[in-house]
Amino acid sequence: MFTSFTSIRRKIADTTKALVRGETILDEKKLLNIFFEFETALLESDVALEVSEKITGDLKKELCGTSVKRGGIDRLVRDSIKKSLKEILSKKAEPLEEQISKKRPYVIMFVGVNGTGKTTTVAKVAYLLKKKGFSCVIAASDTFRAGAIEQLERHAENLDVRMIRHEKGADCAAVAFDAVEHARAKGKDAVLIDTAGRMETNTNLMDEMKKIMRVAKPDLVLFVGDALTGNSAVEQAKRFNDAVKIDGIILTKADADAKGGSAISIAYIINKPIYFLGTGQEYGDLVEFDPDWFIDRLIGQ
Repeated sequence: MFTSFTSIRRKIADTTKALVRGETILDEKKLLNIFFEFETALLESDVALEVSEKITGDLKKELCGTSVKRGGIDRLVRDSIKKSLKEILSKKAEPLEEQISKKRPYVIMFVGVNGTGKTTTVAKVAYLLKKKGFSCVIAASDTFRAGAIEQLERHAENLDVRMIRHEKGADCAAVAFDAVEHARAKGKDAVLIDTAGRMETNTNLMDEMKKIMRVAKPDLVLFVGDALTGNSAVEQAKRFNDAVKIDGIILTKADADAKGGSAISIAYIINKPIYFLGTGQEYGDLVEFDPDWFIDRLIGQ
């Protein structure tokens, strides 16, 4: 998991060592080819162009003009990249339990395209909240597919969580509204609204999502993206953010992502915090995003 950034950092350090004899002041002319290769490697690691330019620019500022000994170049490169990534990932999510404690019922809406594991992610969040002592209601607002309702119903039964559903083809906003009213009447802590997976270019379905927003008035809108889709996930997040103003991100399939570029790109371009990483198919396979842990996994301790 996350091997490419470590290899990029090592490649820069190894190449730079060849330029350093004793103690040397680094300059842009000496490092020009290295910076070009670095930016290319970032793009190959699913880092968006504007993000790779930012990281490379940060590295130039840190390295150029620096007096360095041959043995210290590896630490200098690693620390420079870490500093840039920490700045990109500096926006932290307030823990869900703290947000829920301030307002009940706390309404969370999940959005994203087909095939990202959004419905399973809703179940994982329900499992997480239940472990932390919160009660919740799930709204099956994906009324476009009967299979989606049945899938969510199985999760709700497994977790012993109440699910509000209507029949296939029903008004998805009405389902969300009923779930919020049920939670309010029964004193539940949270409402988790599962929406239909929709392509960001489908105007009609995006309008339906906006209707759910108006009716349910969610406190938190989470975009669920697939880490393996790289820059496609970034473009999708941008479209959803334009439509409904997402508040945070959950990336699924992070356990199979050897690059890590999509997380960095989304965090920078959307300027929203990453809440969770999906790391498997079990209900417990959802980890709160820790920027320091993530960066260490990317480029090494």
